[in-house]
Amino acid sequence: MARFSVIYDACVLYPAPLRDLLMHLALTDLFSAKWTEQIHEEWISALLRQNRFERSNLEKVRDLMDLHVRDAKVTGYESLIESIVLPDPDDRHVLAAAIKCNADAIITFNLKDFPDETLGSFSIEKIHPDDFIYYQIDMEPGIVCEAIKRQRESLKNPPSTPEDFLSTLQKQQLPRTASILRQYIDFI
Repeated sequence: MARFSVIYDACVLYPAPLRDLLMHLALTDLFSAKWTEQIHEEWISALLRQNRFERSNLEKVRDLMDLHVRDAKVTGYESLIESIVLPDPDDRHVLAAAIKCNADAIITFNLKDFPDETLGSFSIEKIHPDDFIYYQIDMEPGIVCEAIKRQRESLKNPPSTPEDFLSTLQKQQLPRTASILRQYIDFI
C-alpha cells in the first residue's frame, strides 16, 4: 500500500489526457490518490460549460474513477472549510480534504492559490502535475512506463504512437514529463 498520499485538484482532472494519465498512475499504487465529490463537481462543471459534453458521460467517468482507485473518495472534511484562509476561498475545500485524509501533497496547476506558509502548517506541499509525474518516473521508471504504455495503447480514436503521446503531454503543460519519457520511448 502506498504511503505518499495526494489530493488531485479539479484543474488537473479537467483535461482528459492528464486525468487519464493521473488515473493510470494512481492504479500503480506508487502513491495514494484522493479527491472529493466537490472536486469531481468542479471539473465536471467546467467541462459542461464548454457545451461539448453530456453530464451523463462525465458522470460515468467520475464513477469509473471512484470504482477503480481504492479509497480515493475523501469525506467528512466540510467542517474544516470555514477555518481555512486561502487567496481564493473557493479552494479551501481542497485543502480541507487534504488535511482530513492526511495527504502529503496537493497536485495542482494553481500553485499560487496554495501559499507555502498555510500548507506548511499542515505538513502539506503543493506540486505541479509536471513535477509530480516527473518524480514518479524518476523513482520507478519501469512501473510508470508500463502504466503509460497501457494508457497510450488504450487510445483508439485515434490511436496514439509514442511520439503522438509525448506531443499530447507537451500540450498538457508537462514538458519535463515529456522530456524524460523520450529516454524511455521504446517502453511506452
